[in-house]
Amino acid sequence: MNDPTMPSERYLQGMATRRAVLGDEHVDRAQQGVTEFDKPFQELITEAAWGHVWSRPTLSRRERSIVTIALLAALGQDDEVAMHVRATRNTGATRDDICEALLHVAIYAGVPAANHAIKIAKQVFEQMDAEQAA
Repeated sequence: MNDPTMPSERYLQGMATRRAVLGDEHVDRAQQGVTEFDKPFQELITEAAWGHVWSRPTLSRRERSIVTIALLAALGQDDEVAMHVRATRNTGATRDDICEALLHVAIYAGVPAANHAIKIAKQVFEQMDAEQAA
């Protein structure tokens, strides 16, 4: 019988992958904001997105990062684009990779979506450069 107070193996795998991609600081900050209301949602995304999809062996974290940024850009999910661009420091996706992905977004999802995502990526890269220089 499973103990409902214990996290599932999928959750534990998801949390490890999430930390590897997004970084401990980001995940810790996100976890501190979890309430009883959104706890089921947080468990779902940790198990499904991070414990299942991001943990599969076929695509590398670099490749998943590129695909994720393109999809989020196409959907206009600005905060998530910024978060995943920042995560490229952990996934191995390069700035050239992101540029190429956003060129695809321009053709297949529209120039405005790509243009906005490029603006966000530039801002995040500037922040990352400033942090590295400090």
